[in-house]
Amino acid sequence: MPPVPTCVLSSFDAPRAEHGHDLDQFVQIGSLSKALTGTVLVRLASAGVLQLDDPIEQFLRAPARTGITLRHLAEHTSGLPRLPPRLRRFDPYASFGTHALDTVVQRLDSLTGSAPGRTEEYSNLGYAILGAALSSAAGKPYEELLKQYVLAPLNVSDVTADPPPDRRLSARGLFGLPRRPWTMGGAILPAGGLWATPREAARLVTALLVDRTLGEPAPSWQRAGSLLWHNGATRDASVFAGAMPDGTWVLVHRLSGRAEATDSLAIELLKENGTRPPRCS
Repeated sequence: MPPVPTCVLSSFDAPRAEHGHDLDQFVQIGSLSKALTGTVLVRLASAGVLQLDDPIEQFLRAPARTGITLRHLAEHTSGLPRLPPRLRRFDPYASFGTHALDTVVQRLDSLTGSAPGRTEEYSNLGYAILGAALSSAAGKPYEELLKQYVLAPLNVSDVTADPPPDRRLSARGLFGLPRRPWTMGGAILPAGGLWATPREAARLVTALLVDRTLGEPAPSWQRAGSLLWHNGATRDASVFAGAMPDGTWVLVHRLSGRAEATDSLAIELLKENGTRPPRCS
């Protein structure tokens, strides 16, 4: 097997890219998008546009009294399943557009597996709904909210749903040809559809988790002891980002969908540099 293209940025070493990766080309960041969506949520709350405990039916055509709030969606405690129903096997989110999301929202009461707030179950569907609710509350498209409330205040530009084709970096398949990435620019965008350059993604991580330029980290970030982290994976890309209270941080991106290997590499790097976080994946 050929080596996997990998890039590493951290607080304890110079940025590096290996085996054909590139720090300044756009790559899919998968569910790391959720950390940015959660940041939009808390920023809108701070601006008085909404409140974290607002019910989702205040913004979307959901059944009355589902009990699901914006906070539940952000913290994965909504009771919703991990994935939307009836996804395709190949390019699963390609058909999950606005109409499909609206259809799901209108029958949410039949999809919840537990009462909101009772248990935690990681949910891409929940974040798709959260993104739609934020857009409805503010009256603007998701990407516009992301730029206004997160990217522009942090002076970060290279994060988007649709990067220029000549700046996209994708995994290689048979005969070295680029593999077609999953289509994730529809309703699933707030849950996992963003692209970013690794260099700019690292700037976001340090601004949000280390410098805390926009305040306390959003509830989207996962916790393992004192480690704040999030990972993400698509068909052919995976990423792990995390930071410790002492300012130690790491971001690893690989052109491989094997998230476990990417997570392990990031954790080992943290351990090698004097910090021993608990296992987080």
